[in-house]
Formats: sequence, C-alpha cells, structure tokens
Amino acid sequence: MTRAAALLALVALAATVVALIEAVAPSTGTTLLGGWLRNDSTTRLFIAFVNPIFFGISVYVWNRVAATPEVKEEISIRRFVALAIVFLAASNAVFVANHLYVLWIALEVTTLAAAPMIVRRSVARSRLASWRYLLFSSVGLGLVLLGFLCLSRSFEVAGQFPSWFLDDLERIAAASNNEWGRLGVAFILLGLGTKLGLAPMFSWLPDAYDEAPPSVAAMLGAVQFNAALVVLLRIVHVFRPAHAGLVQIELLSMGLVSMVVSALSLIATRNVKRLVAYASINHAGVIAIGLGIGKTASYGLFLYVISNAFIKAILFLTVGKIKAHYHTKDTRQIAGLLKNLPYSGVFLMVGTFALLGFPPFGSFFGELLILSALVSSGHLFVFAAFCVLITMTFVATGRTIFPMIWGEPKQSRTWPRQTFLSVFPKMVFLVALIVLGVYIPPVVNGLIQAVAATVEAP
Repeated sequence: MTRAAALLALVALAATVVALIEAVAPSTGTTLLGGWLRNDSTTRLFIAFVNPIFFGISVYVWNRVAATPEVKEEISIRRFVALAIVFLAASNAVFVANHLYVLWIALEVTTLAAAPMIVRRSVARSRLASWRYLLFSSVGLGLVLLGFLCLSRSFEVAGQFPSWFLDDLERIAAASNNEWGRLGVAFILLGLGTKLGLAPMFSWLPDAYDEAPPSVAAMLGAVQFNAALVVLLRIVHVFRPAHAGLVQIELLSMGLVSMVVSALSLIATRNVKRLVAYASINHAGVIAIGLGIGKTASYGLFLYVISNAFIKAILFLTVGKIKAHYHTKDTRQIAGLLKNLPYSGVFLMVGTFALLGFPPFGSFFGELLILSALVSSGHLFVFAAFCVLITMTFVATGRTIFPMIWGEPKQSRTWPRQTFLSVFPKMVFLVALIVLGVYIPPVVNGLIQAVAATVEAP
C-alpha cells in the first residue's frame, strides 16, 4: 500500500519538474505536435502552480497511508493511486490541448476519475455525493457539448467550417455572431459554470467536498477547478470579441448570484468542511466577476486564482486533520486548536485570513484590483453588492472559525507527534501564498501579465 502511494508521489514529482522547466524555459512557439498541443502563457502559468499543488497532495496521501493503516478500510489504495494518476494526466491534457473537443474529453476524464475517489467504503453518504457529483458534472459538460453543436451550426450558417483548433477558431470567431452562436456561447458558459460550482447548478459542490477524503477535496478544489477554468479562459479568449455583452452579463450574473448563495450558506452551516466548500463557491463567484469585467481586473483575477488554489489546498488538508482528531465536523464541538493542534491551528488561522482577503496575501490584492475595475468600468451596483457580500462572508466565516482557533478547548485529547511529511506540503503551500502577496517572482509576474492580456475585454 505504501509503495503505491509512493509511486503517486514520484509521478507527481516528475510532472512538477517537467512543468516548472517548461514554465521558465524560453517559449518555442504557441503550438506543438502539428498544432494539437498549445504552449502559450496560459498553459505555462497553470501547469507551473497546479502540478506542485498536486505533488503536495500526493505527499499528504503518502504520509497518510504510512501513518494510518486503517485508511485502507475506507478506500482501495491501489485503485485510488491509479485514478489519481489518470486525473493528473487528464488535468495536464486540459492545460496543453489546442483542440476544443480534446479539451472537453480531457475535462470529462478528470470527472470520471474523480467520482470513484469521492467514495469511502464505510460512508454510505459518500456514494450519494459521488453520484450527485457525476450527474451534475455530466449535465454541465453535456451543456458544453450542446454549445459546441450550436457553434457548429452558427459557422455553417456563415459559410465557415472550422477545424476546432483554437488558433483556427480565433481567426473565424466573428462568424459566430448570430443567434446560433449566441446560444452556443450561453450554453458553454452555463455548463462550465456548473463544473466551477457557480449558480444556478452548484448544489453538487458542498456534498462532494464534504464527503470526499481531504486529499480528494483538495484535488477537486485546487486542480480540477483550474482545469475547468482554463477551458473557460479558452472560450472567453476566442469568443468574447464577437459576444462581449453576452459573456459579460452571463459571467457577472452567475458570479453575483454565487456570492449570494455562498454568503447565506456560510451563515447557516456548522460543518467545517462545508464551510470551506461554500467559501469555494464565493471564490468561484469572485473569479467569474473578474473574468466578466476583464480590463484592469485581469491581472488581479489571476493573482486571485493562484492564491485561491493554495488556500483551498491548505484548508481542505487541514480540516481533514482536524476532523480526524476531534471525530466531528461540527464547528461547535471544536475549540482551542492552537493548544490542541498547534500546527493545524496555525494553518487554519493563516488559511482563513487568506480566505477572507486579508493583506498581505495575494487574494487581498486580487480582490482590490477587481473592485477597482468594477468602479472604473461603471458597474457600481455590482461593486456595492460585492462589498456587502464580502462583508457578510467575513462576518459569517469569522464568527465560526475564530472560536475554533482561539477558544478554550472543550475536551482534552492526545495526538501522536506530527511527522515532517504531514506538515511539509501545507508549509510549502503557505510559503507560496505569502510570497504571492509580498513579492511575485519576475517569471511568475510576466506569465500573469501575459495571461491577463488574453482575456481582457475589448
């Protein structure tokens, strides 16, 4: 069992090394292998932070399997490792694909690989959560496929017959500016919004994140989320010039409604894993708003996206440790983390500050740039609603999380000394999160600027 988990860590390490080398190497062109693979700034940026996050998660899994033999009673380790490797390969395929249907297939493979990993043998609710995740994901990706078919019809009407390679679509995207094209783009945005956990079809997300093992919740929130986001970025880059109004209205609407749903749910929940899940819906809403505005929001948007990935990885792995210690997810039964579980208490505290957009984290500067863009573009209603909802989120999250961190312990529990491997992944994520807010390396800064330029509104 331990060897299988070690194999996953080795595969993830190899993918990380290749990704980082590719990210810092001089660009050799935008396409490879006859145009099937893409090597642009978006590819290089996302593989550069998603693969290290997956490697950190795999190290967590390795340590968890080695330190907790009973974990094999909940999941088949060998099957889990095989599915995780497929999940990683398909996620990277999304980042490098240059063909619209290859993007769709790769994203579907991540879904098919993730669904069985949500299931735990001893927890019947996890099976229901897995099926619900699979159902909503299938509906979402079905809407995306329906959108592709509508776009195909729109090109036929205009006398164009695309090859569906992204660079070919960029050249003829203006031909989709008709009723079929608008319907297709609307379906695609709605379908990808479902994969991102945006309203109206978001209800799969709290169940899946809550019932999944901590490592799988981190994979869904920090890896698959960004794979779906890259597909959305490709669509926005190609079709926004021809459908600027539609793209902006739909993204702003889904983003704002998602923030409302998140804020209200955060007020009501007393489940620590669901709290992080609802915060993820809020993050998705902020990203949708930033992407819908474009312009000066774009740089802040991607700073927020990268920070958000590290935040979710830290928090899901931490709440998994907390749940294992207290044997409950009820926030009212957890207190005194800084005394009982000092490392987890610190990670939860810093992760929560970053989650709420405190300086000096990148999430703070990202939100600030998005808010500034809302004002400068004249979206004052969205700006006001954004501020109100962020305040509600801050209050609802703080009143639940802060007593868990600083409150007096309600019961005394012993806990084995934590190993280096159990702390190492979250420590690396935390350092990366702080660096993004204090000093962005020139290579990363250049990639963020280049990617931001590809999604700026006209």
